[in-house]
Amino acid sequence: MQKKKTDAANAADTSDREIIITRLIDAPRELVWDAMTKPEHIVHWWGPNGFTNTLEKMDFRVGGEWHHIMHGPDGRDYPNRSIYTVIDKPQRIEFCVGGTHKGDPNAVFESTWTFDLVDGKTQVTIHMIFPTAAARNKVVEEFGAIQGGNQTLARLADYVNKSESQDHKGEDHA
Repeated sequence: MQKKKTDAANAADTSDREIIITRLIDAPRELVWDAMTKPEHIVHWWGPNGFTNTLEKMDFRVGGEWHHIMHGPDGRDYPNRSIYTVIDKPQRIEFCVGGTHKGDPNAVFESTWTFDLVDGKTQVTIHMIFPTAAARNKVVEEFGAIQGGNQTLARLADYVNKSESQDHKGEDHA
């Protein structure tokens, strides 16, 4: 009986399959949420430094699909297909990358983005869970996933700060 409990506890421990990246963004949560959920915004900041995006489809609803191509500074294209599995505005978004549903064993990974208020700022946390530790380690070692995730959040912060600044300039001239 003890062995069965230990196996279940190990199955629940996903720490060797996870990547968690967090950044505090000095912007209102609604603005950060909009930057993540609206096609006219996300194409401007998604991905690590030097990447651009072509958005093919963004059906932002549970079960909706998000298709885009990330164009790397190395000239390579990186097609992405995700399915939104949870949307809890303005706090949480979950999507399955490369799969069709939450818990899909064929998914590349599952991603949860949370948007928490911290002293008037927005703390964004990306939590990715991969099917295996080897899959997680491969993206870290071969593609620099942790560095890329940090760059992505930095680009998001820059984008919303510029957007907020432009909005305030507009108010000043009104």
